[in-house]
Amino acid sequence: MIQKDLPSVAALSFLGDAVHACYIREKLVAQHISHAKDLNLLAQEYVTATAQADAYEKMKDALTEEEADVFRRAFNSPHINRPRHIKGETYRTATGFEAILGMLRYLGREDRIKELLSLAYGE
Repeated sequence: MIQKDLPSVAALSFLGDAVHACYIREKLVAQHISHAKDLNLLAQEYVTATAQADAYEKMKDALTEEEADVFRRAFNSPHINRPRHIKGETYRTATGFEAILGMLRYLGREDRIKELLSLAYGE
């Protein structure tokens, strides 16, 4: 069941976007890539809506009921402003993915974030 004191799914998605971007940046830096230009180009491959939707597909079977509920709320949110070049379902899936990460960060569940992202990226 979803905790009632959580921020809106829009706020959770906003936070989750930053959580995901930080995870990706840490992952790339750990690969000893030293040039900022290279790091930025590689990071862009992971932080697109399409890449986030793909990551969600790899971790979705491991979601708890609470995580799945947050995903559904974000996916179905009427306040999503997607770019025209991305399919609606892809963008909504990415938003749900971000909302899960945002909720977990908000609740201080860092181990769970690592667990889900490890599943998403095969680590």
